[in-house]
Amino acid sequence: MAVKKAQMMPTFVYEGIDRKGAKLKGEIPARNMALAKVTLRKQGITIKTIRQKKKNILEGLMKKRVSTLDITIFTRQLATMMKAGVPLVQSFEIVAEGLENPAMREVVLGIKGEVEGGNTFAGALRKYPQYFDNLFCSLVESGEQSGALETMLDRVAIYKEKSELLKQKIKKAMKYPATVIVVAVIVTIILMVKVVPVFEELFSSFGADLPAFTKMVVNMSQWMQKYWFILIIVIGVIIAGFLETKKRSKKFRDFLDKAALKAPIFGDLVYKAIIARYSRTLATTFAAGVPLIDALESTAGATNNVVYEEAVMKIRDDVATGQQLQFAMRVTNKFPSMAVQMVAIGEESGALDAMLDKVATHYENEVDNAVDGLTSMMEPLIMSVLGILVGGLVVAMYLPIFQMGSVV
Repeated sequence: MAVKKAQMMPTFVYEGIDRKGAKLKGEIPARNMALAKVTLRKQGITIKTIRQKKKNILEGLMKKRVSTLDITIFTRQLATMMKAGVPLVQSFEIVAEGLENPAMREVVLGIKGEVEGGNTFAGALRKYPQYFDNLFCSLVESGEQSGALETMLDRVAIYKEKSELLKQKIKKAMKYPATVIVVAVIVTIILMVKVVPVFEELFSSFGADLPAFTKMVVNMSQWMQKYWFILIIVIGVIIAGFLETKKRSKKFRDFLDKAALKAPIFGDLVYKAIIARYSRTLATTFAAGVPLIDALESTAGATNNVVYEEAVMKIRDDVATGQQLQFAMRVTNKFPSMAVQMVAIGEESGALDAMLDKVATHYENEVDNAVDGLTSMMEPLIMSVLGILVGGLVVAMYLPIFQMGSVV
């Protein structure tokens, strides 16, 4: 229900006069008109006219979505404002004005309206669970309760920045081969539909049997010319089916998570990224004063992999019975020896958050190196695939010409 309320919050257009007598025009999101009027009066604005803004269906369809990068930028800017001594509500206004994404600006103004209405910052964030997860809200709530919100926001900002950077590194590793493969498929289809038919007309005038390889390519070209729309529909159905199954089936998502760890090329990269996320999240939550058991529960979801989510929840249960964290991690047999040893040192020295932070930094660097190595390794492999696809078509088309030349 909270998601629905956040998305359905109306916007009100107003005209008024501020304390200095200057005329103002603007928009304000609020649950209803009464709350919008109260918020404007608190800002010292005398309202002349106010009305609910009509929704534009086309604008809603074209509106840019709020991304994790938008949330990261918002967190960093808000942390900077708070550290500079700017009051929270005023910080929202300043940050909102500087945001390029209208959807994110609407979210920030909505949070501002909630805080002005008497809600806590963490409570306002919980109105938007599709953008701010439980970990984010819990850390902000901890900062509000301890009276160190600006310090906590800075930690959350660092955590979000590190997480976003790690995500971008993984995307970089996946994006390059995927893009080249898509381009290769498009080029192959163009050759089959546009180029091969030209050679086919030329071959028909030869009056001789074509080589088997050339016949196969010509037959494929003829099929694609007639049924290209079926091919597009099949590809679309496969992609849509995959995404829908992933969305609806937990078993399928679990299968993908397990397969990702066992993948021959990307598996090691996924493993290091999970260890980095686990260490970074646990370090941030534990440093924020969150009890270890609660911190582990939040960290389980942050791993983004069912295998490690189950492993971390097992660690949480073991720690709850009195076991040391390093021993519980070792028993799962899912964590590298280096990470376990660093945790053991941290527990003995009383600096667990600092040791976990070092582990996170180490594996984030490992991910960076793995991405660079993977890119270097994939380049010749991709070039080979492209060479086989395009070169195979070229050979198939010129093979009859070569045969005729040898006969002559």
